[in-house]
Amino acid sequence: MPRVTNNKVTCQVIYATLQGDKVVAEASSYELKKFGINSGLANYAAAYATGLLCARRLLNKVGLDKQYEGQATVDGEYYSVYDNYADGKQPFKAVLDIGLVATTTGNRCFGALKGAVDGGLNIPHNTKRFPGFSKSADKEEVYDAKAHRERIFGVHVDNYMKTLKEEGAEEFKKQFGNWAKTLTAANVKTVESLYVKAHKEIRKNPVLAKKADKKNPDRKHK
Repeated sequence: MPRVTNNKVTCQVIYATLQGDKVVAEASSYELKKFGINSGLANYAAAYATGLLCARRLLNKVGLDKQYEGQATVDGEYYSVYDNYADGKQPFKAVLDIGLVATTTGNRCFGALKGAVDGGLNIPHNTKRFPGFSKSADKEEVYDAKAHRERIFGVHVDNYMKTLKEEGAEEFKKQFGNWAKTLTAANVKTVESLYVKAHKEIRKNPVLAKKADKKNPDRKHK
């Protein structure tokens, strides 16, 4: 279940028991900092990356990460891991829970959903709430996967940064100073490149780092 606040995105996979709900896996957009993303931790692109992190972490935990790699080449198109299921263990199935969030098209919770789906989880869905979906005057449904991909990689942020930079350095520094520092630290030139790089790193190592013991810093919790 994705939960979005003004400054972060949290994703959890939970199941119910008689003793209470149990968390199988979780991820927070604050964790994206270790993958080079230090700005925009509550935007659509961050929601996608957090969903991807949660999915890859869960599959690694249950030993299905090698069998179900998901959609490694992100193109915004509809993807279902179950459609690609052939043999072996069935894909891990989950159901989306967005709580009291309004199900408006382009909501960030659907970015987290797309990240989890591309990450290899089997979550029943369609494209009707993704950015890029619309209806024509005659009620014909249209889905622009390219437009969705641009949101996933923050291309709209790149475009606005470019426009603002051309208008004036002072205004650019005021609104995108932190983004400029983030790109420099990650040694990339665009937000899109940053997220491409982060997605690869997430897939390479999604495991949650263990916290050090405060009383014994050299020890780690088991």
